[in-house]
Amino acid sequence: MLQQILTATPLEAWGPLLAMMAFGAYHGLNPGMGWLFALSLGLQRQSERAIWSSLLPITAGHAFSLLTVALLVIAGARFISTPMLEIVTALVLIGFGLYKVFNYYRHPRWVGMQVGLRDLTWWSFLMATAHGAGLMIAPVVLSMTTHASGMGSATMAGDHAFHQATMGVNMDIALGVLVHTLAMLIVMALVAWLVYKKFGLQILRSHWINFDLIWAAALLMVGAIALLRSFGVL
Repeated sequence: MLQQILTATPLEAWGPLLAMMAFGAYHGLNPGMGWLFALSLGLQRQSERAIWSSLLPITAGHAFSLLTVALLVIAGARFISTPMLEIVTALVLIGFGLYKVFNYYRHPRWVGMQVGLRDLTWWSFLMATAHGAGLMIAPVVLSMTTHASGMGSATMAGDHAFHQATMGVNMDIALGVLVHTLAMLIVMALVAWLVYKKFGLQILRSHWINFDLIWAAALLMVGAIALLRSFGVL
């Protein structure tokens, strides 16, 4: 009989999962995360298929960026105490948010318009990393990692219990990244299709929203909340 793997998925993980989904949907709306690039490729090649074929590597690169941050947080939790790691994570979020506030108009450029699937994946990874997309999930990953430690010590003694708890939470983290990625892909595809088929590029001239500035504010807000929680204020 297979042993049950401890997981945070039932009730307490719905909040983090919904947050991951919301961030994914927002990233899908943000043209800097990929849909505008995919749309430009489709218009340049005069092919709707070019849009859809470019969205998958863009989404994959974004997911790799999130997984990299998640792995760094998990690794850091083994060498740094949880309170200190919470403070460091919060300060990094706040620092990056301040940087984006004063540099929201700058976008990294690594590739031209003649790109392949590998180039798109790499571009998306770098773009998501440069925008701090993965940083936003760092407090969620850290809280889930801490929860794993608590479950392992509270339910059964020994390394085996901790290993089971860690496996379950790692699955939840992977699920969160998957939910985030799917939400982003769906929203990107919908927005690219609407602009390509219905509205045209003129909507970008008349209804442009500065998503980067909103994202900078979101980074600051999440960082501030994480910092207050690390000191037990929230």
